[in-house]
Amino acid sequence: MEQTLSIIKPDGVKKQIIGDVIRRFENRGLSVKAMRMLQMTKEDAMGFYAVHKERPFFDSLTDFMCSGPVVVMVLEGEKAIALNREIMGATNFKEADEGTIRKDFASSIESNVVHGSDAPETAKTEIAYFFSSLDIMA
Repeated sequence: MEQTLSIIKPDGVKKQIIGDVIRRFENRGLSVKAMRMLQMTKEDAMGFYAVHKERPFFDSLTDFMCSGPVVVMVLEGEKAIALNREIMGATNFKEADEGTIRKDFASSIESNVVHGSDAPETAKTEIAYFFSSLDIMA
């Protein structure tokens, strides 16, 4: 079994689609092993997205991520990282497959409802950013 981090971004929380997003994960075989709603500070967002520090979208992204509450989750399942990314759809919602979260709910590349880890190493780091081992159900 593999674990990955998923974030329902401020636009997803604002649209009140938290349940719809979680249902899509669960319907495809992913289990929620930890979850919390929180409000990131600018510093929290900058730390989480530090890998993008030199990218031109860094300030805009970190401003957006602290613009409202988010829901962070640890998802678990067979090939959870790849499956989560499939369920989310392409980062650019205009290129996302029909029936994916981003195709159905996103309004821009930045306001694309969800974030998901892209690799096992990233997932481990991202999960640890928000959760201790005591927070994650076995």
